[in-house]
Amino acid sequence: MARRPQDVTDAELEVLRALWELGPATIRTLADRLYPRGGASEYATVQKLLERLEDKGHVKHHPDGRQNVFTARVQRDDLVARRLRDTAERLCDGSLTPLITHLVSAGRLSRHELRELRRLVDRLSKEG
Repeated sequence: MARRPQDVTDAELEVLRALWELGPATIRTLADRLYPRGGASEYATVQKLLERLEDKGHVKHHPDGRQNVFTARVQRDDLVARRLRDTAERLCDGSLTPLITHLVSAGRLSRHELRELRRLVDRLSKEG
C-alpha cells in the first residue's frame, strides 16, 4: 500500500518525539539528542527530516540569529488519534473496538492504564 504524503515515517516520528520532549529546538540540539555520537551526516539527516516534516505541515521554524528554531505543529495526541483511525480503517472496517479489545486481552496494558481506561469508560457512559 502506498504511503500517503501526510503520513509520518518512523524517522520523522523520532524527530517529532524529540520536539515534543524538548519544545522548540535547533537542528544541532535535535541532532545531538537523536545521535549523541553523531557528526555532520547526522546533522544533515535531521535537517532533511525537518524539511520533510515542514513540507507535510507537522513542523514550523523561525529564525533566531543565524540558526532556525523548529517547533512541532502537530500534537502527540492528534497524531496518535489519526494513526489509530487510519489503522482501524485499514484493518477493522473503521471500528476501534477490535484494536482496543486486542490490546486489553493481549495483556499489553498496565494496571495503571487499565484504571485510566476504566475511568474513561465510566466518564463516557455518564456523558452518553
